[in-house]
Amino acid sequence: MTGTSARTLTLDQGDVDLTFDVKGRPQGEGHPFLLLHGGGGPQTVAPFARLLAEQRPARVVTPVHPGFGGTARPAWLTDVPTLAQLYLRLLDTLGLEDVTVVGNSIGGWIAAELAALGSDRISSVVLVNAVGIEVPGHSVADTFPLTPVELARLSFHDPSKFRFDPSALSEEQRAVMVTNRAALEVYSGPDAMADPTLRERLAKVAHPTLVAWGESDQVVDADYGRAYAAAVPDARFELLPGTGHMPQVETPAEFLPVLWDFADAHATHRPAH
Repeated sequence: MTGTSARTLTLDQGDVDLTFDVKGRPQGEGHPFLLLHGGGGPQTVAPFARLLAEQRPARVVTPVHPGFGGTARPAWLTDVPTLAQLYLRLLDTLGLEDVTVVGNSIGGWIAAELAALGSDRISSVVLVNAVGIEVPGHSVADTFPLTPVELARLSFHDPSKFRFDPSALSEEQRAVMVTNRAALEVYSGPDAMADPTLRERLAKVAHPTLVAWGESDQVVDADYGRAYAAAVPDARFELLPGTGHMPQVETPAEFLPVLWDFADAHATHRPAH
């Protein structure tokens, strides 16, 4: 099964329509990944999902957080813990087991909340330049007032390779960017991209966890990442050289084996190679 799908999932608060993409091996034939995008939207993980599915025996599920990519967000869906519950329901609905949950930026926060929830369907968790915890002296940069050029300077090791011309966008693309930003502001909550309760809850996480961090990230620095790893029992911290806030975008070929080797080492079912 590949391609874009949509499901209506039911949580205690109500129903939500969820759009997601599935790439790679049929169910049962590849290691399953749940790949969660950051504030830049689903396009920040889509090429990496293709790369992972093409180069490894993997089945990669990439949902669109409701409100991003032109999708609808129910008025009651306003926080990251509820998004985590939604994705746990998605794993149940798809019947996936032995899942490696991977999240970048706010997607990493969602992945951390999934880890805190605990689920027998999850075999490992990879937090990639994640936000979500409070680290004194190492706050998450306020990106909302920044221009695209200013944001690129903070996000990339080499921003010259990722020049962005807003004037080249269509009206539809501009509209999606506006709604992406609005959804991100809602989900980020009142505490500047953090939940004051998350760090304490991470102390109970039992899943093997890798905290992978682009060394040049100026949105959330490496010491923030080290604090994230220290909050999760037995988590491994790995600094990724020559890359910034989105390793899956800037250095995908280097990031892929780091991710795969960790997922494969903690898999409970071995996919056929």
